Amino acid sequence: MEVYLLYPMFLMVVLTFVVGFLTVKARFSSVKNGDVSAKYYRLMGGQNVPEIITKTTRNFNNQFEIPTLFYVVCTLYISFGIESFLALVFAWLFTILRIVHSYIHITYNHVMHRMLTFFAAFICVMVLWVNLLLQKI
Repeated sequence: MEVYLLYPMFLMVVLTFVVGFLTVKARFSSVKNGDVSAKYYRLMGGQNVPEIITKTTRNFNNQFEIPTLFYVVCTLYISFGIESFLALVFAWLFTILRIVHSYIHITYNHVMHRMLTFFAAFICVMVLWVNLLLQKI
């Protein structure tokens, strides 16, 4: 069963690539439309940018923060050969919450909705880590 953790991990990788693609697309469009000078992207400063540039860039950066803890813990489950239905459920829940978080962040960006999905995903990773430790004791 532990190999099934690869599926939510893979979906997180897909999410990262999708958000990365949206970020690049928004940047090219901003330069093409004349909203942002290409020089802005050298140091990411010195000019006001459209909201979509900030949202996609920050969301892309978010994909390398808490999800890193998720990748590590799932990899440890697989490496240790630990089969845990609880881990599988929380891995999927984390991934779904991160997709929802990204959708909220990039679209209507309601701070409370975004914070709740972020916090719920954060708790999922904590449950994964605690469960892993309990399995190894």
